[in-house]
Formats: sequence, C-alpha cells, structure tokens
Amino acid sequence: MSGVGYFAWNFADRVDDPCVRDDQVELSYGQFAGRVEAFASQLHELGVGAGDVVAVMLSNRVELLIAVMGAWRIGAAVTLINPAFTEAEARYQIEDSGAVMILNEGSDSPACGRKALAVDDINTTPVPGWPASGEPTTEDVALLIYTSGSTGRPKGVQLTHANLQYMAGVFQNQLQLTERDHCLLILPLFHVNAICVSFLAPILAGAQLSITGRFSARRFFDDVTRFKPTYFSAVPTIYALLASQPEDTTVDTTSLRFAVCGAAPISKELLERVEARFGLVVLEGYGLTEGTCASTCNPLHGIRKLGTVGPALPGQQIAIAGPSGEHLPVGATGEVLIKGPNVMQGYFGRPEETARTVVDGWLHTGDVGRLDEDGYLTLVDRIKDMIIRGGENIYPKEIENSLATHPAVLEAAVIGAPHATYGEVPVAYVVAYPDRDVTESDLLAHLSEQLTRVKVPERVHLVEALPRNPVGKIDKPGLRNQAATALPATAG
Repeated sequence: MSGVGYFAWNFADRVDDPCVRDDQVELSYGQFAGRVEAFASQLHELGVGAGDVVAVMLSNRVELLIAVMGAWRIGAAVTLINPAFTEAEARYQIEDSGAVMILNEGSDSPACGRKALAVDDINTTPVPGWPASGEPTTEDVALLIYTSGSTGRPKGVQLTHANLQYMAGVFQNQLQLTERDHCLLILPLFHVNAICVSFLAPILAGAQLSITGRFSARRFFDDVTRFKPTYFSAVPTIYALLASQPEDTTVDTTSLRFAVCGAAPISKELLERVEARFGLVVLEGYGLTEGTCASTCNPLHGIRKLGTVGPALPGQQIAIAGPSGEHLPVGATGEVLIKGPNVMQGYFGRPEETARTVVDGWLHTGDVGRLDEDGYLTLVDRIKDMIIRGGENIYPKEIENSLATHPAVLEAAVIGAPHATYGEVPVAYVVAYPDRDVTESDLLAHLSEQLTRVKVPERVHLVEALPRNPVGKIDKPGLRNQAATALPATAG
C-alpha cells in the first residue's frame, strides 16, 4: 500500500509477522494487506468511490477492520453502526450520513434502501487489474462517528485522516508501543476509543491485536491467559466487573504492561482496587469523540495522579473557561476547552452546531474541570448534569466520589430528581460489591459525614446494575426519566 496515513506502512518488512486475529481467522500483516486490497477492489466494482460513505454494521471481527481500511484505500469514508441498533436507529444513521452502501451480517440486517453486501460475501482476493486510484488526502474525512445522542438526535462527528494519524502516533509514543506489543481488543469498534487505542496505534507500531468476543470476566481472564497480551483499553464498567469477581478467582496477568481507562470517569477507589488486585497499572485518560478519542492521559512512566485524568497529550492544549469564554487561572473551575490537531472537522451537515462547539479552534467540551500547577486535569462534572437545588449548584460527581469511598460501593450514579419545593434534589443509584451488605441508611450516614446537608441525596437506591448507553457510559438521561416518575415522593 502507498499514500497517506496508514497506507504508508512498509509491509515488506513484516509481511509474515502476526497482525490480527479473532475467533475465526488469524492474519499476518501481508495477509491483512491483501484482504484490504481485495475489499477495496470489490467496493470499486460496486461503484463506490472517493468521497462516498460506506456504512459498516458488524460486531467486532477481523472483517470490520478490513472493511474500514478497504474503504479508505479508495478514498471513501466509513460510518460504523452499532450492530445492536434497531432498524429505526440504523436507518437514521445511514440516511443522515448519506451512506451509499452498507456492509452487514446478511439478509436479516437492515439495509434501509441502500445497496447491501453481506460480510460472508467479502472478496478475499483482489479483482484482477482494478484501477487502484482515489486514495485520500490527510484532510479527507475518514470516519463519521455518531455521538450517543444523550441530549438529542445523534450527530455525525467528522474525523479526518490527519486526526486519526495524529492520534495513533500519539498513543504509539505515549504507550511506548513496539512490534513486541499485543493488544487485547475488547471495546466495541463503533466507538473511537477502540479504533484509535486498540487498532490503529498497535498496527502503526507493527504490534498485533486479538479481537475478543462478547465481554465477560471469564472470557477476559481466559484470553489474557491464552494470548498473553501486553495491554488493553476498557471503560469503568469493565474494571468494576473485574474488581467484583470472587476473591478466589485467579488469573495470570503478568504479561500485561498496563491498561487504559477512558470513555467515562472512574473513581480513585476503583482504580486502586483494580491495581492492587491484579498488579496492573491503569492509565486514566480523557477525551471526546469530537477530539478523536483522547486529550489527556496519565503517563506510563512519570507522575500518575490518581483522581486526575492526567496532563494534555503532546500537541494539544487544555484551558479552563469561565461563563463568557475567558480563560481562567490555575486551580479555577470552569468549562474544559481543547485545542490541537485532534479537533474534529465538524458535525456532518450541521454547520451551526459546529460553530457553537468549535470556537476559534477551541473545542468546547461541556465538561467542568480544573487544572493544577502541573497541568493535570481533574474533572468535576458535565455542565448539563449539574443539579440546582433551591439555587444551590451541586455537582453529582462530588457525591459519587464520596459514595465511592464506602468499602461496599462498587459503582454509583447521582442525578437530579424533580422536587416541588427545591426544583431539584440529588438522588443516588448504587451498585454494591456482591460480597458486601449495605443499606440505604448506611450510605446516607456515610455521606452525612462528608457532605453538607444540601448535597446529601434525598434517596439512595440500591440496584443490581446501572443502565448504560451503547458506548458504556452510564445512561443518566434514563435515570433522570426514571426519577421523574417519583415526583410525589420527593415533593414537600
């Protein structure tokens, strides 16, 4: 392959080296390159060309990665669709993105009036003599990643080849990846975290990756034992599942150099529990889809400050802004702004929303945080999640952090519930460790020792699990809807 970004690989030096595997197939770098070329030629035969959008609706598997790079090979962009979507959800993304065709599991998958190709019908050898043209430039759109839509209809985030090349290179350096590394890919590939951290970065480094099946703690431990990976990237939910396994669960994690945590905040207590139990260094980072995955990360070597998401990644700037957009001094709390080569090209077809989100090159995140004197970022909360109780501003994350200090608490989420007198009051949902007994009264007493009265939740609901959106974040809008039905109980 030749051209920009990931097509500049020198496969000649590693054609026989292991590249990628899943439960069905294992490919060397040379075989992977050949399969990418074969799919690119097939897309050309189907009339797909430079500037088109190809929709890919597959579960995690080798063919998904082949499809992404095959589309890029001819200058097309890719939009990745959650394979669990309903037909209505898939139709929205396909139509909004303007996809000209869809690659899916087969006849039972939604095509929504587009040309469809079943994954089992992908070419494995190139069409002879096909005109290999139409390769992209660095500023061409590579991915249309759709946001989770927690505040409205999902928006297509346009990420260019330059965005992705920068991010893969930063992770390669930040994580010190070499051809000796081996990534265990466990996050869904319709999310930019998996694309950048678990696919592009190791491939750029000449490392290998193994795609695991549907996540379970048992499957994870078996894969670590079998494949001996050197790292993986996961979300707090997965770390909570691992930490909650019975104490007699044994697994050899000595092959793992580190792990990465992103997509949502993780408590300092859960990080410490995971690290102590598995002897694992967990690097917490922070970023948005609009910022091509990551903007900060605690370093692999150097000062790691648990409870922070680390300093800005090389090439990026982090600022804290006040209500009028003015940059605030060290230690002040305000909106987190990001600037750098990772900032998206924009929201597809939404220039006004793009202009509101990216101002003078600064990406307005909607997150509240503060920087310390070393440039380490601490997240306070989402602006939209702030609770206003009788005129008092309350950040749910502060309450969640306090709950996390109780030894029985595995996970917690706090939302604002409507209240007839105060407007809103905090309500907590808590998942306890399986081997710990705890009551609502216990947790309320614990919080009363740490927080002022107005911050103590009106109720603490003990639940078996917290609801999640498709990328693993806690579904707070769903919890707010649930709490809204309890208005009579919280009035007075």
